[in-house]
Amino acid sequence: MKETIIILGANGQIGTELAVALRKKFGSQQVITSDIREPQTLGENEIFESANVLDKEGLQSLFLKYKPTQIYLLAAMLSATGEQYPQKAWDLNMNGLLNILDLAVELGIKKIFWPSSIAVFGPHSPKKDTPQYCVMDPNSIYGISKLAGERLSEYYHNKHGLDIRSIRYPGIISWKTQPGGGTTDYAVHIFFEALRTGKYECFLSEDTALPMMYMEDAVRATIQLMDAPAENLTIRSSYNLAGVSFTPREIAEEIKKILPNFEMSYKEGDPRQAIANSWPQSIEDDYARKDWNWELEFDLASMAKDMIDNLKTNG
Repeated sequence: MKETIIILGANGQIGTELAVALRKKFGSQQVITSDIREPQTLGENEIFESANVLDKEGLQSLFLKYKPTQIYLLAAMLSATGEQYPQKAWDLNMNGLLNILDLAVELGIKKIFWPSSIAVFGPHSPKKDTPQYCVMDPNSIYGISKLAGERLSEYYHNKHGLDIRSIRYPGIISWKTQPGGGTTDYAVHIFFEALRTGKYECFLSEDTALPMMYMEDAVRATIQLMDAPAENLTIRSSYNLAGVSFTPREIAEEIKKILPNFEMSYKEGDPRQAIANSWPQSIEDDYARKDWNWELEFDLASMAKDMIDNLKTNG
């Protein structure tokens, strides 16, 4: 059976690159991208539809038009931006998901992907090698909405048999698209500024360790999870995905190996520090490895080299 895929929130950091990978796998005509904003570029034979995930009637029309077999719901307000607009963040992150879940059940859509985040963990979660199951007490509106979304996803799977799949993404690093207001954004901005000005002022302290992942690994993990046989999946909330953990000081040192004159400084009192302090320093992802044979490819050194090489060539 031919797959037809709709990506909602396709103009964001992950959606931009996931769309490329899915079009390569399934064909341009089979992948419809959608967002509230028009894309900056649209290739030949690529289909884009304007849509708002809070407009349930509009979504229903979109789904009836294309009859998707898979939906990727990537529209969300991220952690740092969410703290500025908590009501909007809750509305977008929760009601957008509920609209998709209800329509997927109503229209018999085969498979849904919805991303969660390491933001679901909180001050009382274990900080090192955070396990799949533990205390989860998020203290950002983004984390609270993602944890509620995980519970909804598992509920819809158990009650309606909906095949919804999810990953708790760590911070995502990419050279193609600037990030969209998250606590881990420094690990992307640092590369752009290292090449542009030779220095960077980091909003997190030098020893703040956080799990990160290179975009190529994140996209590969997402497609790998969606390709896995349903009977192999034991997690219907969201899978831990470890990535590679490092501090701002460690990434600065890695950049200095390639750009010796790079200078790093630190800004105190940024509100994102409090969010970062409540998140895991490293993640344990045994379930992903066991259920769908997940393996990381990029470590800090190979990621830093690839980022700088690509920004020099394409920046």
